Amino acid sequence: MEIGKMINTRFVSSQQKAIVNIRVTSNWIAHQQNLYMSKFDLSMAQFNILRILRGAKEKLNVNTVKERMIEKSPNTTRLMDKLIEKGYIDRIRCEQDRRVVYVEINIKGLNLLEKIDFDFEQLFSFSKNLSDKEAEKLSELLDKLRGN
Repeated sequence: MEIGKMINTRFVSSQQKAIVNIRVTSNWIAHQQNLYMSKFDLSMAQFNILRILRGAKEKLNVNTVKERMIEKSPNTTRLMDKLIEKGYIDRIRCEQDRRVVYVEINIKGLNLLEKIDFDFEQLFSFSKNLSDKEAEKLSELLDKLRGN
């Protein structure tokens, strides 16, 4: 459904309409992703942390994980604590400086990501509404919007 009809409004400019459409679509995508991740008792932020740690292939300090997050969150430490409680990552204290804390994905976390990866395409199945060319153009336009 067209965005103006969907939220029952008129826009003062095409730019305003585009920004509102991005926000509405972003929230819709987040909802779809959260529904999918709930099958694994994870939030998208927790999933992001697990993927960061898997990609690093080594322990990372907590600040590095925070810097690499897609969605910056003030509660990243709490998210990591939940992943530790669930047994997916391990916390390691730096021997030289006890104030420095590292985290590392463990075998249980890797196994969970393997399960999620198996049908990961479901998480983005709605993107099949776009051709490859359209998806590339959309990415270009979003990069341009951010000034990149």
